Amino acid sequence: MMPHYVEPLFRPPSEARSLIFQITIGCSQNRCRFCGMYKGKPFRIRPAEEILAEIRAIPAAYRSRIERVFLADGDALVYPTAGLAIILEALSATFPALTRVGAYASPNSLTTKSPEELRRLRALKLRILYFGLESGDDVTLTTIDKGFSAATMAEQALMARDAGIRLSVTAILGLAGRGRSRDHARATAAWINRVNPEYFSLLTLFHRHNDGFVRSLERCTRRELMGEALELLQHLQPARTILRSNHVSNFLELTGSYPKDRERLIDDARQALAAAERYPGFLDSVPEYGEEYY
Repeated sequence: MMPHYVEPLFRPPSEARSLIFQITIGCSQNRCRFCGMYKGKPFRIRPAEEILAEIRAIPAAYRSRIERVFLADGDALVYPTAGLAIILEALSATFPALTRVGAYASPNSLTTKSPEELRRLRALKLRILYFGLESGDDVTLTTIDKGFSAATMAEQALMARDAGIRLSVTAILGLAGRGRSRDHARATAAWINRVNPEYFSLLTLFHRHNDGFVRSLERCTRRELMGEALELLQHLQPARTILRSNHVSNFLELTGSYPKDRERLIDDARQALAAAERYPGFLDSVPEYGEEYY
Protein backbone atom coordinates (compact mmCIF):
# COMPACT_ATOMS: atom_id res chain seq x y z
CA MET A 1 0.00 0.00 0.00
CA MET A 2 1.65 3.24 -1.19
CA PRO A 3 0.56 6.73 -0.08
CA HIS A 4 -2.96 7.44 -1.27
CA TYR A 5 -3.77 10.94 -2.48
CA VAL A 6 -7.15 12.56 -2.93
CA GLU A 7 -6.50 15.11 -5.66
CA PRO A 8 -5.78 17.95 -5.96
CA LEU A 9 -2.69 17.74 -3.76
CA PHE A 10 -0.79 20.90 -2.85
CA ARG A 11 2.59 21.40 -1.23
CA PRO A 12 4.92 24.39 -0.77
CA PRO A 13 7.73 24.84 -3.33
CA SER A 14 10.33 24.13 -0.64
CA GLU A 15 8.80 20.66 -0.10
CA ALA A 16 9.45 19.55 -3.68
CA ARG A 17 11.74 16.71 -2.58
CA SER A 18 9.66 15.67 0.42
CA LEU A 19 7.69 12.48 0.79
CA ILE A 20 4.04 13.47 1.24
CA PHE A 21 1.45 11.81 3.45
CA GLN A 22 -2.08 13.20 3.21
CA ILE A 23 -3.27 12.89 6.80
CA THR A 24 -6.26 15.20 6.37
CA ILE A 25 -8.44 15.77 3.33
CA GLY A 26 -9.27 19.37 2.49
CA CYS A 27 -9.10 22.29 4.92
CA SER A 28 -10.94 22.57 8.23
CA GLN A 29 -11.29 26.32 7.77
CA ASN A 30 -12.10 26.40 4.03
CA ARG A 31 -14.05 29.65 4.21
CA CYS A 32 -11.62 32.20 2.76
CA ARG A 33 -13.28 33.86 -0.24
CA PHE A 34 -10.09 34.27 -2.24
CA CYS A 35 -8.98 30.62 -1.93
CA GLY A 36 -10.13 27.88 -4.29
CA MET A 37 -7.66 25.21 -3.26
CA TYR A 38 -10.02 22.90 -1.37
CA LYS A 39 -13.51 24.06 -2.28
CA GLY A 40 -14.35 20.73 -3.90
CA LYS A 41 -13.05 18.55 -1.05
CA PRO A 42 -15.15 18.04 2.09
CA PHE A 43 -12.88 18.15 5.12
CA ARG A 44 -12.11 14.96 7.00
CA ILE A 45 -9.36 13.51 9.17
CA ARG A 46 -7.95 10.20 7.99
CA PRO A 47 -7.60 7.45 10.61
CA ALA A 48 -4.09 7.09 11.98
CA GLU A 49 -4.14 3.39 11.10
CA GLU A 50 -4.37 4.28 7.39
CA ILE A 51 -1.38 6.60 7.60
CA LEU A 52 0.68 4.08 9.55
CA ALA A 53 -0.05 1.44 6.90
CA GLU A 54 1.15 3.84 4.18
CA ILE A 55 4.34 4.56 6.14
CA ARG A 56 5.04 0.84 6.59
CA ALA A 57 4.46 0.27 2.86
CA ILE A 58 7.39 2.45 1.78
CA PRO A 59 9.97 -0.03 0.41
CA ALA A 60 12.92 -0.64 2.71
CA ALA A 61 15.36 0.24 -0.07
CA TYR A 62 14.09 3.83 -0.11
CA ARG A 63 13.64 4.48 3.58
CA SER A 64 17.21 5.64 4.24
CA ARG A 65 16.88 8.27 1.50
CA ILE A 66 13.96 10.10 3.04
CA GLU A 67 15.16 13.27 4.78
CA ARG A 68 11.97 15.34 4.72
CA VAL A 69 8.27 14.58 5.00
CA PHE A 70 5.37 16.92 4.31
CA LEU A 71 1.95 16.36 5.87
CA ALA A 72 -1.02 17.45 3.76
CA ASP A 73 -3.76 18.73 3.24
CA GLY A 74 -4.59 22.35 3.91
CA ASP A 75 -4.05 22.47 7.64
CA ALA A 76 -2.76 19.09 8.75
CA LEU A 77 -1.84 20.57 12.12
CA VAL A 78 -5.52 20.28 13.06
CA TYR A 79 -4.98 16.51 13.40
CA PRO A 80 -5.61 15.50 17.05
CA THR A 81 -2.34 15.70 18.96
CA ALA A 82 -2.31 12.12 20.21
CA GLY A 83 -2.75 10.71 16.71
CA LEU A 84 -0.33 13.19 15.18
CA ALA A 85 2.31 12.20 17.73
CA ILE A 86 1.85 8.54 16.80
CA ILE A 87 2.33 9.40 13.11
CA LEU A 88 5.44 11.48 13.82
CA GLU A 89 6.92 8.70 15.95
CA ALA A 90 6.31 6.21 13.13
CA LEU A 91 7.98 8.52 10.61
CA SER A 92 11.12 8.81 12.75
CA ALA A 93 11.23 5.07 13.37
CA THR A 94 10.80 4.24 9.68
CA PHE A 95 13.06 6.85 8.08
CA PRO A 96 16.43 6.96 9.91
CA ALA A 97 17.69 9.99 7.94
CA LEU A 98 14.60 12.10 8.63
CA THR A 99 15.56 15.65 9.62
CA ARG A 100 12.23 17.46 9.57
CA VAL A 101 8.51 17.20 9.04
CA GLY A 102 6.49 20.12 7.68
CA ALA A 103 2.78 20.90 7.44
CA TYR A 104 0.35 23.61 6.46
CA ALA A 105 -1.20 25.34 9.46
CA SER A 106 -4.31 27.50 9.29
CA PRO A 107 -5.21 29.89 12.11
CA ASN A 108 -8.01 27.46 12.94
CA SER A 109 -5.61 24.53 13.35
CA LEU A 110 -3.37 26.50 15.70
CA THR A 111 -6.34 27.05 18.04
CA THR A 112 -6.39 23.27 18.56
CA LYS A 113 -2.87 23.13 20.01
CA SER A 114 -1.48 24.33 23.34
CA PRO A 115 2.11 25.56 23.75
CA GLU A 116 2.96 22.27 25.48
CA GLU A 117 1.50 20.25 22.61
CA LEU A 118 3.45 22.26 20.06
CA ARG A 119 6.68 21.67 21.98
CA ARG A 120 5.92 17.95 22.09
CA LEU A 121 5.32 17.88 18.32
CA ARG A 122 8.47 19.86 17.70
CA ALA A 123 10.47 17.28 19.69
CA LEU A 124 9.00 14.65 17.34
CA LYS A 125 10.52 16.53 14.34
CA LEU A 126 7.61 18.74 13.32
CA ARG A 127 9.99 21.58 12.53
CA ILE A 128 8.22 23.95 10.10
CA LEU A 129 4.67 25.21 9.60
CA TYR A 130 3.42 27.01 6.50
CA PHE A 131 1.01 29.72 7.62
CA GLY A 132 -1.31 31.72 5.36
CA LEU A 133 -1.51 35.22 6.81
CA GLU A 134 -2.76 36.73 3.53
CA SER A 135 -2.87 40.26 5.03
CA GLY A 136 -2.06 42.10 8.22
CA ASP A 137 -4.96 44.49 7.58
CA ASP A 138 -8.11 43.65 9.54
CA VAL A 139 -10.47 45.24 7.00
CA THR A 140 -9.00 43.05 4.28
CA LEU A 141 -9.16 39.98 6.54
CA THR A 142 -12.86 40.63 7.14
CA THR A 143 -13.49 41.09 3.42
CA ILE A 144 -11.90 37.74 2.56
CA ASP A 145 -13.68 36.05 5.50
CA LYS A 146 -10.44 34.84 7.05
CA GLY A 147 -12.19 34.35 10.38
CA PHE A 148 -9.33 35.69 12.52
CA SER A 149 -7.90 39.13 13.24
CA ALA A 150 -4.31 40.05 12.51
CA ALA A 151 -3.59 40.33 16.24
CA THR A 152 -4.98 36.87 16.97
CA MET A 153 -2.95 35.35 14.15
CA ALA A 154 0.18 37.06 15.47
CA GLU A 155 -0.40 35.55 18.91
CA GLN A 156 -0.86 32.11 17.35
CA ALA A 157 2.26 32.46 15.22
CA LEU A 158 4.34 33.63 18.18
CA MET A 159 3.13 30.64 20.19
CA ALA A 160 4.46 28.32 17.48
CA ARG A 161 7.73 30.21 17.30
CA ASP A 162 8.12 30.08 21.09
CA ALA A 163 7.75 26.30 20.80
CA GLY A 164 10.77 26.24 18.49
CA ILE A 165 8.83 25.62 15.28
CA ARG A 166 9.89 27.58 12.20
CA LEU A 167 7.28 29.57 10.32
CA SER A 168 6.92 30.22 6.62
CA VAL A 169 4.29 32.95 6.21
CA THR A 170 2.54 33.97 2.99
CA ALA A 171 0.77 37.19 2.02
CA ILE A 172 -1.00 38.07 -1.22
CA LEU A 173 -0.37 41.18 -3.29
CA GLY A 174 -3.55 42.69 -4.70
CA LEU A 175 -5.78 40.99 -2.14
CA ALA A 176 -7.21 44.29 -0.86
CA GLY A 177 -7.89 45.76 -4.29
CA ARG A 178 -7.03 49.33 -5.22
CA GLY A 179 -8.85 51.00 -2.33
CA ARG A 180 -6.80 49.51 0.50
CA SER A 181 -3.60 48.61 -1.30
CA ARG A 182 -1.39 50.85 0.83
CA ASP A 183 -3.12 49.87 4.10
CA HIS A 184 -2.74 46.19 3.20
CA ALA A 185 0.97 46.62 2.46
CA ARG A 186 1.79 48.61 5.58
CA ALA A 187 -0.22 46.43 7.97
CA THR A 188 1.28 43.27 6.52
CA ALA A 189 4.79 44.65 6.97
CA ALA A 190 3.97 45.58 10.57
CA TRP A 191 2.73 42.03 11.24
CA ILE A 192 5.92 40.50 9.85
CA ASN A 193 8.03 42.94 11.87
CA ARG A 194 6.23 41.82 15.03
CA VAL A 195 6.37 38.06 14.44
CA ASN A 196 9.73 37.77 12.64
CA PRO A 197 9.00 34.48 10.84
CA GLU A 198 11.96 32.63 9.41
CA TYR A 199 10.44 32.85 5.93
CA PHE A 200 8.05 35.32 4.30
CA SER A 201 6.66 34.72 0.81
CA LEU A 202 4.58 36.89 -1.48
CA LEU A 203 2.02 35.68 -3.99
CA THR A 204 -0.14 37.77 -6.31
CA LEU A 205 -3.92 37.33 -6.34
CA PHE A 206 -4.92 35.07 -9.24
CA HIS A 207 -7.90 33.13 -10.57
CA ARG A 208 -8.47 29.66 -9.11
CA HIS A 209 -12.09 28.85 -8.38
CA ASN A 210 -12.53 32.30 -6.80
CA ASP A 211 -14.08 34.29 -9.62
CA GLY A 212 -16.82 35.74 -7.43
CA PHE A 213 -14.29 37.26 -5.07
CA VAL A 214 -12.06 38.51 -7.88
CA ARG A 215 -15.04 40.21 -9.57
CA SER A 216 -15.94 41.92 -6.29
CA LEU A 217 -12.62 43.80 -6.24
CA GLU A 218 -11.49 46.90 -8.03
CA ARG A 219 -8.37 45.06 -9.11
CA CYS A 220 -4.88 46.49 -9.09
CA THR A 221 -2.93 47.10 -12.27
CA ARG A 222 0.64 45.87 -12.53
CA ARG A 223 1.81 49.38 -11.68
CA GLU A 224 -0.28 49.38 -8.53
CA LEU A 225 0.83 45.88 -7.58
CA MET A 226 4.48 46.85 -7.95
CA GLY A 227 3.76 49.97 -5.92
CA GLU A 228 2.12 47.82 -3.25
CA ALA A 229 5.17 45.57 -3.13
CA LEU A 230 7.46 48.60 -2.86
CA GLU A 231 5.30 50.05 -0.07
CA LEU A 232 5.59 46.78 1.82
CA LEU A 233 9.35 46.61 1.33
CA GLN A 234 9.82 50.16 2.58
CA HIS A 235 8.03 49.30 5.84
CA LEU A 236 9.43 45.81 6.27
CA GLN A 237 12.12 45.61 8.97
CA PRO A 238 12.06 42.14 10.58
CA ALA A 239 14.97 41.13 12.76
CA ARG A 240 15.75 38.02 10.73
CA THR A 241 13.60 36.82 7.84
CA ILE A 242 14.16 35.39 4.36
CA LEU A 243 11.88 37.02 1.78
CA ARG A 244 10.80 35.29 -1.41
CA SER A 245 8.54 36.52 -4.19
CA ASN A 246 9.02 33.73 -6.71
CA HIS A 247 5.59 32.13 -7.01
CA VAL A 248 4.36 31.61 -10.58
CA SER A 249 1.66 34.23 -9.97
CA ASN A 250 4.27 36.95 -9.41
CA PHE A 251 5.72 39.05 -12.21
CA LEU A 252 8.07 40.84 -9.78
CA GLU A 253 10.64 38.38 -8.44
CA LEU A 254 12.34 39.25 -5.18
CA THR A 255 14.70 37.21 -3.01
CA GLY A 256 16.74 38.34 -0.05
CA SER A 257 17.50 38.11 3.65
CA TYR A 258 16.66 40.64 6.33
CA PRO A 259 18.19 42.82 7.57
CA LYS A 260 21.18 42.38 5.22
CA ASP A 261 19.38 42.84 1.91
CA ARG A 262 16.69 45.36 2.87
CA GLU A 263 18.01 48.32 0.87
CA ARG A 264 18.93 46.14 -2.10
CA LEU A 265 15.41 44.68 -2.24
CA ILE A 266 13.87 48.16 -2.24
CA ASP A 267 16.25 49.18 -5.01
CA ASP A 268 15.44 46.01 -6.99
CA ALA A 269 11.73 46.86 -6.88
CA ARG A 270 12.35 50.45 -7.97
CA GLN A 271 14.55 49.32 -10.84
CA ALA A 272 11.99 46.75 -11.97
CA LEU A 273 9.29 49.42 -12.00
CA ALA A 274 11.50 51.74 -14.03
CA ALA A 275 12.40 48.96 -16.47
CA ALA A 276 8.73 48.03 -16.97
CA GLU A 277 7.97 51.60 -18.05
CA ARG A 278 9.73 50.80 -21.33
CA TYR A 279 6.87 48.50 -22.37
CA PRO A 280 3.80 50.57 -23.34
CA GLY A 281 0.61 49.43 -21.67
CA PHE A 282 2.21 46.70 -19.55
CA LEU A 283 2.05 48.49 -16.22
CA ASP A 284 -1.47 49.80 -16.74
CA SER A 285 -3.00 46.38 -17.41
CA VAL A 286 -4.39 43.94 -14.83
CA PRO A 287 -2.62 40.56 -14.70
CA GLU A 288 -4.91 37.69 -15.67
CA TYR A 289 -2.94 34.64 -14.58
CA GLY A 290 -5.16 31.75 -13.51
CA GLU A 291 -5.16 28.03 -12.73
CA GLU A 292 -8.05 25.76 -13.70
CA TYR A 293 -6.55 22.31 -13.36
CA TYR A 294 -9.44 20.69 -11.48
